[in-house]
Amino acid sequence: MNDARFHDVTLVPIHGKTPRIDPTAFVAPGCRIIGDVTIGPGSSVWYNCVLRADVGRIVIGARTNIQDGSVLHCDPPRPGDPEGSPLLIGDDVLIGHMAMVHGCVLEDRAFVGLGAIVMNKARIGGDAMLAAGAMLTEGKVMEPRQLWGGRPARFMRDLDDAAIAGMRAGVAHYAENAKAHAAAVAAINP
Repeated sequence: MNDARFHDVTLVPIHGKTPRIDPTAFVAPGCRIIGDVTIGPGSSVWYNCVLRADVGRIVIGARTNIQDGSVLHCDPPRPGDPEGSPLLIGDDVLIGHMAMVHGCVLEDRAFVGLGAIVMNKARIGGDAMLAAGAMLTEGKVMEPRQLWGGRPARFMRDLDDAAIAGMRAGVAHYAENAKAHAAAVAAINP
């Protein structure tokens, strides 16, 4: 792709699949986006992230942010697992710096803390938070409004309204900050 919005971003079509990025999304320099990736409106993928959908698909909803240095991948269909493990991310999701998110489902307004790992077929419910550095192992399900932490991650407590409000404020902050970064990148790369 030869689009001025993607200065110093590697977009790689593979196996007949090309990344599809909404015109209102921000993708920072240094990112690598490969294959069957869909990024929704108002979402942001920050500096030096890798989104590799070479064997399955990655779908990112609206106003979601993938913070710096995160790695997202998926798994292909296999015998006994015809669906494989696509990575499905909803709207208004926060994924912290250096997270590894692999073949799982993040429902609307889910939160993945910095340095956390989410493995195949795990699910994080809406308004739920996986703590920084935690590892949600394969197939584990976090219900809405729960906080899990540790390696392996375990239920810690239910989140109160103040915690939920803080996560929503984070989504709004990243949506606005992405606009500022998009303008700054455009200004240095006319």
